[in-house]
This record gives sequence, structure tokens and C-alpha cells, in this order.
Amino acid sequence: MLKAISGVFLSMVAVAGCSSGAEAPKPVASSPASASAAESAKLREALLPVPQGMTVAYGPEMGAFGTLKSTQQGLEAVRQAKLQRPECAGAAQLDAAKPEVAQSPAAVIAFSAERGSITQAVVEMPSQAFPAPLPQQCTAYTADVAGTKVTYKTRMLKMPTKGDQSRAYLTSASGNKRNAEIGSVMIRRGTLIMSMLVVGQQVKPQGLYELARLADQNLARVKA
Repeated sequence: MLKAISGVFLSMVAVAGCSSGAEAPKPVASSPASASAAESAKLREALLPVPQGMTVAYGPEMGAFGTLKSTQQGLEAVRQAKLQRPECAGAAQLDAAKPEVAQSPAAVIAFSAERGSITQAVVEMPSQAFPAPLPQQCTAYTADVAGTKVTYKTRMLKMPTKGDQSRAYLTSASGNKRNAEIGSVMIRRGTLIMSMLVVGQQVKPQGLYELARLADQNLARVKA
């Protein structure tokens, strides 16, 4: 169940972001350019190192955000899931369906351990856009995930401010008599946006804040 919840939630929240409220300029009609070696190196450097006790489960993958394998898998998972509130699929997250987001250079990595997983993405946006907060109607909803009814309940955390803008949430996911928690963090420094999900049986806010602090340090270093 943890694997089912984490996989779909990662796709709905961390990678797909299908209904984000981020404001960005209208895209120009052009094909996405491949990230330069310098851009790729900067984004790779912004990713977290392997946390103690965990191993790399995926990546690092780099390229235009919308073309990444992880993004495509996330979008497909969202299409297959049946949500009580479809508008909540990627609320408060980056919207990979928008061309200006899909064409942005990005790097993604995932770590795993017996206790859970961490997935992180760093995206170089064309402007200083930041997703809108989670709408009230999206703080509690259900979804049919591969035949299992999963209930999501989310609350905003009082995380100390990071970067130019930041936000953190803690979500409980329950279904089929099992439970998981998902901590999500988003930080913006200039045009760089870092999105991170921590999935486990229990996610402690203080641990999430520490990961956010380390991630923000990396953003500050590569932005300098």
C-alpha cells in the first residue's frame, strides 16, 4: 500500500502538478531547447546528496521538465487515477502540462530506504513564478488508485521561510486499512524552484524542515 500511495501521490503532487496555480508568462511557439552543459551541471549541483541510510532509487535525470521520464510517468498515473476533485491533482505544485514549465530545464532524483522515500526536483523557470497555495477544497479528498480508495488529508506546516518564497504541507494518505504520510516542500530562489516529497509511515515536520534547510543551502550556492 505504501508503494501504491507514494507512487500515485508523487505523480499527482511532485511531478505532474496538473492543476497548479503558478502564474507565468504565455509560452512562445517554439520547441524546447536542450539544457546546456552549464545548466545541467548547475541543476545537478542543486540536488541533495544521498541521505544517510538511503540509496539512489532513480536518477539523477536532467533535461526539459516535460520530457523527463519521471514527469511522463507522473502524468500517466494522474490520467489513470480517478479523483473526487480532479482540480486537486497537482494543486500548489508545478504544472508540467503548461509549455513554459514543460520546456524549463530540470533535474530530478529519488532516494529510498525501508522507511520510505524522498523525491526532489529542481527546475529553472523562465520567470519568478511560484505556485498558489493549496485551495481549501483540496485539503481533503479521495481518489481511486488502482482499485483502492485512498483518502488524502492535508494541512499547511509552519515551516521557517526559506529562499525568496517557500511552503510546506503534511498529507496523510489512508486506504485498504493502511496509512502513509507525505511531506511536501517547495522553495523558490530567483527563477530556481525546488520541489521535494518525503513519503513514509510517519513524516516528522522537524525532519522535513531540516531537509528543506539543506536543499535551500544548495539553491543559494548555485544561484550565487
